[in-house]
Amino acid sequence: MEKITILMKKRLLIFLFLASIGWLILFARVVYIQVVQGEDLQSKAYEQQTRDRLIAPKRGSILDRNGVGLALTETVNTISVIPIQVKQKEETAKYLSDILELEYDTVLEKVKQNVALVRIKNKVDKQIALEIRKKAMPGIVVDEDIKRVYPYSSLASQVLGFVGKDNQGIIGLESKYNEYLQGKAGKILTLTDSRGLTVDNAQERIAPEDGKTLVTSIDVVVQQYAEQTLAKAVEAKGAKNGIIIVMNPQNGEVYAMANYPSFDLNDPFTINNEELASIWGNMSEQEKNDALNQMWRNTAINDTYEPGSTFKTITSSAGLEEGVVTPESSFVCNGYYVAGDRQIKCWRYPRTHGAETFVQGVQNSCNPVFMIVAERMGAEIFADYMTKFGFREKTGIDLPGEAVGIIHKTENIGPVELATMSFGQSFQITPLQLLRAVSAIINGGNLITPHIATEVLDENGNVIQTFEYEKGTQVISQNTSEQMKKILESVVSEGTGNKAYIPGYRIGGKTATSEKLPRRSGKYIASFLTFAPAENPQVLSLVLINEPQGNYYGGSVAGPVMKELLQNILPYMGIETIYSQKELEMEEVQKIIVPDFVGMTVQEAKKALYEQEIDYEIQGEGEIIISQFPKSGEEVNKNTKILLSAE
Repeated sequence: MEKITILMKKRLLIFLFLASIGWLILFARVVYIQVVQGEDLQSKAYEQQTRDRLIAPKRGSILDRNGVGLALTETVNTISVIPIQVKQKEETAKYLSDILELEYDTVLEKVKQNVALVRIKNKVDKQIALEIRKKAMPGIVVDEDIKRVYPYSSLASQVLGFVGKDNQGIIGLESKYNEYLQGKAGKILTLTDSRGLTVDNAQERIAPEDGKTLVTSIDVVVQQYAEQTLAKAVEAKGAKNGIIIVMNPQNGEVYAMANYPSFDLNDPFTINNEELASIWGNMSEQEKNDALNQMWRNTAINDTYEPGSTFKTITSSAGLEEGVVTPESSFVCNGYYVAGDRQIKCWRYPRTHGAETFVQGVQNSCNPVFMIVAERMGAEIFADYMTKFGFREKTGIDLPGEAVGIIHKTENIGPVELATMSFGQSFQITPLQLLRAVSAIINGGNLITPHIATEVLDENGNVIQTFEYEKGTQVISQNTSEQMKKILESVVSEGTGNKAYIPGYRIGGKTATSEKLPRRSGKYIASFLTFAPAENPQVLSLVLINEPQGNYYGGSVAGPVMKELLQNILPYMGIETIYSQKELEMEEVQKIIVPDFVGMTVQEAKKALYEQEIDYEIQGEGEIIISQFPKSGEEVNKNTKILLSAE
């Protein structure tokens, strides 16, 4: 027997040592896999053995300030196919293509795909889905799905926005507040083998988390009045488009933001322009996208314009605040004013306004008066007020895509620029920027933040978040604000804004006729800005008609539109009438008690309305009147429009 040498012993010891190290490493690896990675690996193994099917969460509703649904969600279904489980592919494809009204070849191609799961159609009606379930063909899967619906179709379309196929908000509030509205998808987990076949019928369901409800400041009734009034005006004047904004100047809540033309939120990818619709099939994808984006555009915040004479409210406020003018200051209008080396005409040229006080100058909207006031302040102070009133920044409204004003830098404001800026030319702002600035003029001097969202509710209707909005710095004094309210009230009662005068209501306002660029193109924007009641403004409104045909002056074009709007919304909003003795004696002040139309047929209601010479609007295509506004028994002005809903 061979004797074991010392060398062999050493080699044996080394082998045993290395073997021990190896076993220790292996043991440590096993422990690491079991303890540290165990849960993760188990999860991965489970995923390989299961098939996921997503459950769409119910998107949160969008409500108006009174709880009326503006955007709601309906439960529908998604039809999918597990190709490996389909035994008769041609027969299955034929059945699905027929019942879902799809192309047979397209469905067959999907059924033959070598994938775990393929979606055939989304947003399938409940009844159709039920029929498919009853058929119980192998490989066909019916899952829960949701469909976004807009009960009022085109109402506030540019404001609300819509969702895409993936349930993500595209524009408007749907986009801005998507994180609150979208919720979190759930899952249906089905156990499968290595071939993708279902092992048994056991399923694990992870419930989705539904989205939250968004409450807004929008008032459906005010929005309806605004849109109806605007549509009628744009069509009657052959205008390009128009907007109406109604908001609270005290806190910035937007009651209505109307754009015309609008679009159907339930069918947002169908163009609303007849001319474009006729050539849609021949347009490139880029041209189609551009056209759709233009249709979805919210002009009230996305576009800038020269405000014209409505901006004189800003010049007036700044001049009074700086003390360069008083209500009693005297001026003489010769039909023009010379600024620098340029003669700039009054709108009344070659006629003149002659001698006038500052208040009369505002009533007359006399350009020379405002050029003189701006000249007295100087470019630096005037430019400073442009900043103070927020024209160099966004308003902060909670809508995507807001534009900002295009304003001269102070160093670029010469005598001519200063003169033209004083009456609203040679710079551009958004309509909402103007309203924000005017809010400060009439609410005591404070800038506010225009906004739409007010709070978020959970599934039980409990408030889980209230949105807070900044109240900006004081731009002008309380005294200047009080002076401006009185002056602007006189513009409506005695001046160029008389087209918006309504007996019983104290209304302040200012008209504007803005010539579009390039000059002398013959294109104008007619606008009218008002607030009521003048002594304590609760409602601030702006009407803007873009490129009216024929008569284009703000007072005569936008004035009647504003009057019709205010006649309808002021009573609704609880603004009380207080008649002067002179007004009570006027023939046009007539009151009526609103009859009860609920339960009548549409024909009966029309007959009664016609006989009493009452203006009305019927919504819906039903035969029976189910609701009305104002309610029966209320006393209103005879020219108030009655809104009826038929079902």
